[in-house]
Amino acid sequence: MISRTLGPEVGGSIGLMFYLANVCGCAVSLLGLVESVLDVFGADVTGSSGIRVLPQGYGWNLLYGSLLLSLVGVVCTLGAGLYARASFLTFLLVSGSLASVLISFVAVGPRDIRLAPRPGSNASSVPPRYGHFTGFNSSTLKDNLGAGYAEDYTTGAMMTFASVFAVLFNGCTGIMAGANMSGELKDPSRAIPLGTIIAVAYTFFIYILLFFLSSFTCDRTLLQEDYGFFRGISLWPPLVLIGIYATALSASMSSLIGASRILHALAQDDLFGIILAPAKVVSGGGNPWGAVLYSWGLVQLVLLAGKLNTLAAVVTVFYLVAYAAVDLSCLSLEWASAPNFRPTFSLFSWHSCLLGVASCLLMMFLISPGAAGGSLLLMGLLSALLTARGGPSSWGYVSQALLFHQVRKYLLRLDVRKEHVKFWRPQLLLLVGNPRGALPLLRLANQLKKGGLYVLGHVTLGDLDSLPSDPVQPQYGAWLSLVDLAQVKAFVDLTLSPSVRQGAQHLLRISGLGGMKPNTLVLGFYDDAPPQDHFLTDPAFSEPAEGTREGGSPALSTLFPPPRAPGSPRALSPQDYVATVADALKMNKNVVLARACGALPPERLSRGSSSSAQLHHVDVWPLNLLRPRGGPGYVDVCGLFLLQMATILSMVPAWHSARLRIFLCLGPREAPGAAEGRLRALLSQLRIRAEVQEVVWGEGAETGEHEEEEGDFVNGGRGDEEAEALACSANALVRAQQGRGAAGGPGGPEGRDGEEGPATALTFLYLPRPPADPARYPRYLALLETLSRDLGPTLLVHGVTPVTCTDL
Repeated sequence: MISRTLGPEVGGSIGLMFYLANVCGCAVSLLGLVESVLDVFGADVTGSSGIRVLPQGYGWNLLYGSLLLSLVGVVCTLGAGLYARASFLTFLLVSGSLASVLISFVAVGPRDIRLAPRPGSNASSVPPRYGHFTGFNSSTLKDNLGAGYAEDYTTGAMMTFASVFAVLFNGCTGIMAGANMSGELKDPSRAIPLGTIIAVAYTFFIYILLFFLSSFTCDRTLLQEDYGFFRGISLWPPLVLIGIYATALSASMSSLIGASRILHALAQDDLFGIILAPAKVVSGGGNPWGAVLYSWGLVQLVLLAGKLNTLAAVVTVFYLVAYAAVDLSCLSLEWASAPNFRPTFSLFSWHSCLLGVASCLLMMFLISPGAAGGSLLLMGLLSALLTARGGPSSWGYVSQALLFHQVRKYLLRLDVRKEHVKFWRPQLLLLVGNPRGALPLLRLANQLKKGGLYVLGHVTLGDLDSLPSDPVQPQYGAWLSLVDLAQVKAFVDLTLSPSVRQGAQHLLRISGLGGMKPNTLVLGFYDDAPPQDHFLTDPAFSEPAEGTREGGSPALSTLFPPPRAPGSPRALSPQDYVATVADALKMNKNVVLARACGALPPERLSRGSSSSAQLHHVDVWPLNLLRPRGGPGYVDVCGLFLLQMATILSMVPAWHSARLRIFLCLGPREAPGAAEGRLRALLSQLRIRAEVQEVVWGEGAETGEHEEEEGDFVNGGRGDEEAEALACSANALVRAQQGRGAAGGPGGPEGRDGEEGPATALTFLYLPRPPADPARYPRYLALLETLSRDLGPTLLVHGVTPVTCTDL
């Protein structure tokens, strides 16, 4: 029950501890039975009523316990049917014994009962001592109302409320007996709650009645020093012995058969592997005799302890852990508001569950802080072991329901109207055609998200009207496996559309929920470079030769088609590619175009620190290099967005050692140093650590007195040849700066300007807006290709929303 609610990790660990509790509980019942037998028939009995025929001592006691365990084991091995008949017989014997005791309280008059001498005393020299049965007497009841704890006769330790509770609690652990045998019940959903409630009510009534009658009629001396005082006041003492023996036998059988069923369930779930394999063996009638023998051997080991009350404390702690877990399961289901959780018990409430959890944990530490701490530590270690091994995912986890409930609640509280630029973070939608060729970009986008939303989007071409079923839904499993193997924190959103452009519009509009919606579209660059199959070179995607993964699921490489062959038709035309960029900007989304990410240094895409990685630069060009006059020598909203994205990347551990360089192009009439000073002041306000360098346009880039608006070249304001020349000049300018050291200033020890320095790992470029005329989209794409040609890994970025703020 716990595994199917809290998951195999928690359920398996608590199930094993509950199994150990039943094993120890069986040993406690057998030790109690041996003690009660020797109290009458032991050779060392010092009272006048003993029949001294059985030798005593540690070895003899162990032998008696083993013989009784063999009897119990035979009954349980032969099956649940024999156990049920034996349990009914013991129930009749116990009921008869209880009836005789209850009648005796009323029928027997006051009498003195001789007590056995205290251990270690000389019986011949010590005068006899007596306890008193007073009949119903208010003075006796008044004298018994106080605590008056005495020493434990087995350990010599002073008893306390917690230690008495630990011993007494073992008489109430049969509450789970019905659940343990649910496999043998015809209608467990009805029999377990009905039988459990009746058993608890009946037991509670009997205990309360016996406590009341004993405290009303027996003085404290008799109660503390004669544990078998029922025999002294009974009309027929042998019937009391029969009831005691039947009770102990019934409890030991219940614990052993319950333990075997728990062990068999653990083995069937294969949570602990080959260790519990013998417990899977069953007879032709379905009796798990392998688990019975397994449990019988463990009980035999526990019998070696021999200390009844010491074992009782450990058993109680283990039971309390299991009961707390059951309460926690119900509490979790109630808090998760799962519609299918409809308990039939009308008095159920999460308040009672919470009280049960708190009470169990409190009593655990009151009884034995060491045992409680050790049990919780053991449970944690077992949970960690099961988590490392992995468990079935088809059982359902209440943690998922709880997360859903909490996420929904907090998403409703995430008000988009309260967004502020100070708390802006990138929320990325990465459109992927085939993940085989996009693994480096997939990991780079994961680094750029900075705790924000990250969605992997994919468009499947098709029309649902002409298809028998939705082809998208079966693909989610493969994409989620991709996310797991790539170790990225991303959601997956797939759609079906007649064209990639329309599908991208769908995803831009409907991806995310509430205040968590993508604000940045990431696309791979549209060029003629042949796609690479990174599944073949990435260690995380190495597949076994037979094409299946652990558990028999298909290999991930078989779930995605091979990369597109060079020259083969594409799903997206250049016109639609640029139109998709334009659509995103119209929707007020930032756009990032990633080129040549496959050439990124592998250490920069790892999850760890880059302290031992080769030194690299991250170059940022925050001005539009396709603007004829070279820009105003400063940065606009889009330029600040570039700076923000580059800074976010530098905060990732894998990029800590990379140095950020910002390049400013001098305008034709701008004095050197003016723009650099303003930018350094801004970087200081924004707490961005970076080198700032001013560069001069090379030949062919100077435009003299022309003052044209942004986008004139891409919109056709000048000739295509002049635009191409400007793009080539800008490309040469960027390439000339790659690999050079800083021209002084912090972080530039590699050399003076012009000297070779660390290579540029990644370049951020300003992405101009697409032209207003769709007919110029192919020319716009060609200019971008020229601008970013041979630059290595490059991100062309256009930001439309403010992302920085210097106001309090």
